[in-house]
Amino acid sequence: MRSRYSAFVLGLREYLLTSWHASTRPPHLVLDPARRWLGLDVRAVREIDPDHAEVEFVARSRVGGGRAERLHELSRFVREGEHWYYVDGDIRP
Repeated sequence: MRSRYSAFVLGLREYLLTSWHASTRPPHLVLDPARRWLGLDVRAVREIDPDHAEVEFVARSRVGGGRAERLHELSRFVREGEHWYYVDGDIRP
């Protein structure tokens, strides 16, 4: 999760796509160059089994001089071999 957040901060589109599970990965990913990431708070990590986990987090960002926004998500990850992949997530209020 932290590596994906860092990839968003740095605009590393290819890393984000390769760390996204093939079953749910979009064909393209467009990142807003005006978005500035302000912080990540990992609220909870739950191991479902050795190859499945959930991460609840809040990421804060701002576009231009606008108001800061929060993304609160419960993300699902799967391990294949040595690598963890983002599968999907549910946005929380």
